[in-house]
Amino acid sequence: MALLALAAAAPLAARAAPSTFGPVIGSAILCRSHLDNAYFHDYLVSAFGPSYKHEGGAYWFKAEGTLWGAPVTDIMISDDTSELVFVAAVADTTPDKLEESIRNAVGVRHLSMDNSPYPVRASNPGSKIVYFKTKSKIYCAKYKPLPVGR
Repeated sequence: MALLALAAAAPLAARAAPSTFGPVIGSAILCRSHLDNAYFHDYLVSAFGPSYKHEGGAYWFKAEGTLWGAPVTDIMISDDTSELVFVAAVADTTPDKLEESIRNAVGVRHLSMDNSPYPVRASNPGSKIVYFKTKSKIYCAKYKPLPVGR
């Protein structure tokens, strides 16, 4: 019984990312694939287990992996409460370094949208990089398609 209580109190550890992580999640985050939150939710549950929190219209998953050579700590997928569907990641690096990693790995540029100290960076396909405390958050968000028959 004490072992069960200890296991319940232990923080969730990140699981190592599968070999398909970069092509599947990386492509979605760069807005290079169709966004289907049910598909990505199932993929993330299969890869990392259940989400560790559900807040802000998203399921949050702990991840231990890299995208474009940058370490990733969390992956988020939208729930059905928003008119947007999105896939996002928290990278343990600054937005400048994340942008450079993406550009070097796959050639996608994220240009600053303004001259502020913490600018949003956007790519032509639509992905965005923003500051997330001392890290970066990168995401692709699109409006949900209308249901069939409307």
